[in-house]
Amino acid sequence: MNKKLQNKINIGLIGFGTIGSGVVKLLMERRDLLLKRTGMDFHLSLVCDKDLSLKRDVNIPKNMLTKDVSKVINDPDIHIIVELVGGIHPAKEIIMKALSKGKHVVTANKLLLASEGEEIFQKAKDSNREIYFEASVAGGIPIIKAIREGMVGNRFSSIFGILNGTSNYILSSMSSQSTSFKAALKEAQSKGYAEKDPSLDIKGLDSSHKLAILLLLAFGKKVDISDIYVEGIEDISNFDIQYAKEFGYAIKSLAIAKRCGNELEARVHPTLLPLEHLLSSVSGVYNAIFIEADLVGKQLFYGQGAGKLPTASAVLSDIVDIGYKIACGKNSAKSVISKDIEIKNLKKMDDVVTRYYAHFSAIDKPGVLANIADLLGRHNISIASVVQKERREAHIVPIVMLTHEARELDMQAALSKINKLSAIKKKSVVIRLEK
Repeated sequence: MNKKLQNKINIGLIGFGTIGSGVVKLLMERRDLLLKRTGMDFHLSLVCDKDLSLKRDVNIPKNMLTKDVSKVINDPDIHIIVELVGGIHPAKEIIMKALSKGKHVVTANKLLLASEGEEIFQKAKDSNREIYFEASVAGGIPIIKAIREGMVGNRFSSIFGILNGTSNYILSSMSSQSTSFKAALKEAQSKGYAEKDPSLDIKGLDSSHKLAILLLLAFGKKVDISDIYVEGIEDISNFDIQYAKEFGYAIKSLAIAKRCGNELEARVHPTLLPLEHLLSSVSGVYNAIFIEADLVGKQLFYGQGAGKLPTASAVLSDIVDIGYKIACGKNSAKSVISKDIEIKNLKKMDDVVTRYYAHFSAIDKPGVLANIADLLGRHNISIASVVQKERREAHIVPIVMLTHEARELDMQAALSKINKLSAIKKKSVVIRLEK
């Protein structure tokens, strides 16, 4: 048999949207390049979508198009199914049926893997087929491969990730241009960086889905996305960004995973980072993941975390990886999850200990600062530094402070009482710090 034909890998793609059209474009335009580099012929056999009337920037023969998902899944000649439908249903059913039919699967579906990943990975293992998902976290950054392969022998201690380009763009714009949150969001929408409904991004939910996948890979811990503490960036003002700078910090929306003895912290929220921290300089729509592990030490992964071609590039990488295994006759799947028996449970947010930035808007009169300090002290919170700024509005003075380490439960209890003081005229802002 001709070697080229022997190494022909047939691909069926389901979901011909933005990312799907990017994958189709790469498979068609770079087929010869991939053949030269890998010795394998990656052939796009079928493309499925429920709406084939939409205009795409890539033209493919009509006989390669179908609305029938089962036609793709049941095709005996297709080796790899690429699922780019998004959402949980029918994406889960598509993947499970494809695995049952002996197909390998590539997906970019972060929500599905964050919610149903454990079951899907078990199905892949039971079916002796691979499921690859590089594009599900941080787009074109090869973070999944780095954790699964490059650092496979490491014990991870922490992961800090800027995992949402929309939020990062907004905070970067507010920092560099001193614009308001609303103005920065409108600018992001006008440039196509934010959706018409940006809730998933600015409320931190998108980052929590990606964090759940990283927790499973790096720490072997299945964490329900509902159990990850999530806080958005919508209450951050450009005043807070400027005040943070004066203290030597930048504000970033971080997805945080930390090993704390036999517990694991998992949270997404605005965070103050020292200006000299590597993540502090990550601006615009870029993503970055900062990892600390016992063998490799500190590592930073940086790049485009979303977008048509960066994400399609990650999908293509997964296709090629599976293609090598098929060509070598290795169809058995390796386990995606390696459970860490040392980690017993997820740490409750109330028990998290960290430092805090606090911004209070108070009436300019004697004794207010003393009252705030007294309430903090009663809840075991000590002040590291404090600045009373000039009036921003008539008789209203911003009081800005940094605390020493304190427990989240204590900080929230103190904040609740401080906000009830008659001298406090606006909702107080509290942002956590990381080193």
